Amino acid sequence: MADTRDFEVLTRAHSYLGDVVAAVPESAWGAPTPCTEWTARQVLNHARIDQQGYGLALTGGRPDSDPFHPADALHGDPVTELGKVLSQVAEAYATLSADAEQAPTPLGPLPAPIAAAAAAMDAAVHAWDIAVATGQDRPLDVELAEGIWPAAERLVDHLRDSYQVFAPARPLADGHDRAEALLAFLGRDPHWTP
Repeated sequence: MADTRDFEVLTRAHSYLGDVVAAVPESAWGAPTPCTEWTARQVLNHARIDQQGYGLALTGGRPDSDPFHPADALHGDPVTELGKVLSQVAEAYATLSADAEQAPTPLGPLPAPIAAAAAAMDAAVHAWDIAVATGQDRPLDVELAEGIWPAAERLVDHLRDSYQVFAPARPLADGHDRAEALLAFLGRDPHWTP
C-alpha cells in the first residue's frame, strides 16, 4: 500500500474540487467558464470523467463517457456524483504499492507521484474554473499549485503540442504567485471573470 503522504497532492486537489462543487448554487450550473463554450456543469462533468479515467486506469477500466463531450451526462446531484468518483480514485491510488515506479494513467504510464500530480492538476484546474465561473472566492492554493507543478512541467507542453488539450501558455506580469503561474502555464487567465 502507498503511504498516503505520497498522494497528498491528489487528496488536496480532490478536497478543493469537492468544496467548490458543494458551494455552487443550483442556479449557477449554467454559468460560462474559462473553458470556452463550456458551462460550469459541463466542466464538472469533464472533471468527473477525467478523474474516473485516472482511477480506472489503475484497474484496467475505462470511463463511462468521453470527457471531451461533457454535455453527454451528469445525472443526479453533482456533489453526490462527484463524491462517488473521487472516493473510487482515492481507493484506487491507495492500492498502489509504495515502491511502484510506474502507474497506469489515461496519459500512459507515469511515475506514481507524477501520476497522482497529473490527476490533481486536472481536478484543481477544473475546480478553479468552476469557482471563478460561479463567483466563489476560492483561489487555487499556492501549496497545491507547487505540488502539481512537476506534472505540469512534464506533461503540459506535450499535450498542448500533440493534442491541443491546453491553450497556449499566457504571459504574466511581475509579482505573480505560483498558483497564478500554474494557471497561466495551463493557458488560463488567472484574473478571468465572467
